[in-house]
Amino acid sequence: MSAARYKNFLRLCKNWPLDKSKTGRDIGERIRAKIGEAFRQGETTTLNEAECDRLYASLSRLNTNYYKNLYKRNGDSTAMGATQEECNLVISNEGQEALRAHADRSKWDTMKGYMGMAPMK
Repeated sequence: MSAARYKNFLRLCKNWPLDKSKTGRDIGERIRAKIGEAFRQGETTTLNEAECDRLYASLSRLNTNYYKNLYKRNGDSTAMGATQEECNLVISNEGQEALRAHADRSKWDTMKGYMGMAPMK
């Protein structure tokens, strides 16, 4: 029975996208590493089947955007008014470096400057 679960997780890893802008911090990398640890012996690994099935179902829902599709949003902006692209830019490795470079400024002013808004005086 572990063989089928192992193959399901391998398929999940194959389909899970990697975000090159967050190397070392990407959830896809982390999931692949944790699955590798959990299935050290490959198909012959013994594990808690109920927990394994629960985890697979949760990860699968995340990977297929189940809840995003179930609960449609009217707009794609955030509470700050930033777009998804702007948010992705801020949380990328380059964005994190820019935030660290401007550590003397408030995070809010730095993020606003990064998104093209005028910083507070």
